[in-house]
Amino acid sequence: MNSPALPAEALLVVDVQSAFVSGDGAVPDAARLVDRTTDLIARARESGALVVHVQNDGAAGADDEAHTPGWELHHPVEAGPTEVVVRKARDDGFDGTPLGGLLTGFGVRALVVCGVMSEMCVAATARTALARGYRVVVPHDAHATQDVPAIPGLGDRVPAATVSRVAEWSLGNRVEIAARAADVTFASPARAS
Repeated sequence: MNSPALPAEALLVVDVQSAFVSGDGAVPDAARLVDRTTDLIARARESGALVVHVQNDGAAGADDEAHTPGWELHHPVEAGPTEVVVRKARDDGFDGTPLGGLLTGFGVRALVVCGVMSEMCVAATARTALARGYRVVVPHDAHATQDVPAIPGLGDRVPAATVSRVAEWSLGNRVEIAARAADVTFASPARAS
């Protein structure tokens, strides 16, 4: 793990939705995740960085099915020129959404990715950002997932914390893993759209 040396111009808050941070379906230690993402959002807003709330439109019957209570974003959105919601239907926040154009329009070169689930939507979004040439920072304490359940004859339960760490590792050596969300800094993007 390393501490990011340069500020990021955008914060992507991936799928921090009611179904994943409250009630029976909440990720383990959801309170920590909410605390860290709240802090990141506040500091990004204060610096003038672009804040993007990525919201998953789950399939019919899913905990995050669109327009159900579980689908609602946990953090209040201060909609405006530098804070937006991008809805998605697949793991990758770039896939079939305006996210890429939004980041380009703001002149973003470096971004922070946080949220849920570590090995799915967070990793998929970070991986595409890396492939598109962005500097990507993932704060270790600002993403989370569920335990992987045991399967008889195949393997034991894998704790969520281990799954999250493996997700970070899977992103390769170009991603910057910040030990703490508090170590991440933000700056205003180069230009507004």
